[in-house]
Amino acid sequence: MYAMYGTWLVLLILSQTHGHCMCQNRTTNFRPNIVMVMSDAFDGRMTFDPGSRVVQLPYLNYLRELGTVFLNAYTNSPICCPSRAAMWSGRFAHLTESWNNYKCLDPNATTWMDMLQQNGYNTLSVGKLDYTSGSHSVSNRVEAWTRDVPFLLRQEGRPVTDLVGDASTTRVMTKDWRTTDVATQWIRHKAAALSQPFALYLGLNLPHPYVTDSLGPNAGGSTFRTSPYWLEKVMPELITVPKWLPLSDMHPVDYYSTFTKNCSGNFTEQEVRKIRAFYYAMCAETDAMLGQVISALRDTDLLDTTVLLFTSDHGDLAMEHRQFYKMSMFEGSSHVPLLIMGPGVKSGLRLSQPVSLVDIYPTVLEMAGVAVPGGLSGHSLLPLLSQSAVRPTQPRPDWVLSEYHGCNANASTYMLREGRWKYITYADGLSVPPQLFDLTVDKEELHNVASKFPDVCRHLDKLLRSAVDYPQVSQAIRLYNKQQFAAWRKSLGDNYTQVIANLRWHLDWQEDVENNEKAIDEWLMTSGFSSEKLKLSVF
Repeated sequence: MYAMYGTWLVLLILSQTHGHCMCQNRTTNFRPNIVMVMSDAFDGRMTFDPGSRVVQLPYLNYLRELGTVFLNAYTNSPICCPSRAAMWSGRFAHLTESWNNYKCLDPNATTWMDMLQQNGYNTLSVGKLDYTSGSHSVSNRVEAWTRDVPFLLRQEGRPVTDLVGDASTTRVMTKDWRTTDVATQWIRHKAAALSQPFALYLGLNLPHPYVTDSLGPNAGGSTFRTSPYWLEKVMPELITVPKWLPLSDMHPVDYYSTFTKNCSGNFTEQEVRKIRAFYYAMCAETDAMLGQVISALRDTDLLDTTVLLFTSDHGDLAMEHRQFYKMSMFEGSSHVPLLIMGPGVKSGLRLSQPVSLVDIYPTVLEMAGVAVPGGLSGHSLLPLLSQSAVRPTQPRPDWVLSEYHGCNANASTYMLREGRWKYITYADGLSVPPQLFDLTVDKEELHNVASKFPDVCRHLDKLLRSAVDYPQVSQAIRLYNKQQFAAWRKSLGDNYTQVIANLRWHLDWQEDVENNEKAIDEWLMTSGFSSEKLKLSVF
């Protein structure tokens, strides 16, 4: 009871001062400040009931009550770099060729922040950006390139928890807190004195799992870390233990993901509950960083003139479907938060229309009074948010598209969400069976009804193909993967055997080195490809 009182006290204090700011009349030349806080791996279902009840998130509750929350917001690619590339460019991943964490936008790509700066905004981006090519680990890119190789190797550490500090430890993710401090100090000491509008982007790592240091320098993020302070924000009685399909009943791509994420072994119910509790606690720490930004805007009297957005690049499965991490079209991975508050934005609005991260680009520009360029995949959300917005000449589509081409999934994956249906298809649409879920009756996505509703599948597949020629895209990526791997292998020379054996999959690799190397050689030779004939790029 005391915890809930504390949450509503925060809302009361903030709303007493700024509860009416959404309804103020503005002159036609008014240009708001724009602040975006983008987290990493935040499950969007936690920003509205019933998900929002499992952990105290007072500042997200504040945004929800005084702004608009999108109940069906999705990533355009459930992995860090391609998702952020879509958000920053306003274009689908296949249009920018953002295939994996290594291959995304060019450094000189024009983002919506660039557009704001060119049109008189004072801009600052701090924290995690991660939308250009060339980053992330060697393991990460090699695993993506070799996903079609017919071997099965664990690529991630088994998910674990790590309790640090004590009941007074609030700053667990110190890197994010330092970045948040930079952003809030900029608001207090520079933004408050500006004569022109400003745009601020704050990128956070939380609640992404931490790197598991014990697994070596190539390790991925499989540690859920928090302190007793943040665990106190979690309601343990509301933590659910997700149902799992038997391994033998899994879709083949989902089984591959479960195995490569090192989740095919046994987990006790206590382990699963603990992982989920720690994840929720990490979300509470993220919420507190958002709170620091809100406080800085409030204290400098900028909250009334600022549009504030909160979102994430993707979610985290947190042991749903016997997986953690992202790289999946299941809701925990693909459903992202999107909350917007500010002048002209309706208060307390809950919108069920499907939207996605590519919609942010045109939305921000329209809010700032900047002409929206052509060729974008997204559509402005302003007509949904504000009664005073100009009606669009073209109606926005009633579906969203997400796609995935990286590691931990052994086929290019395409998802279309329309109404009650989520349609997922793979590769060329023929070699791998599709999945269809009715989210109105199967929120846990455990019942693939594709065979029961062939007409629905045909309709959604036709709609999907109107947005992307996915068989052609899949084939282009298969070629790209072989070319990139062959070039990488050639660059290593005599060191290749040692390097590939010591990537994140090293434990499984060393159990059968000869056959693993043979599988790669045969994969490179299929369809007329060989390491000698492959060019460096198909594009």
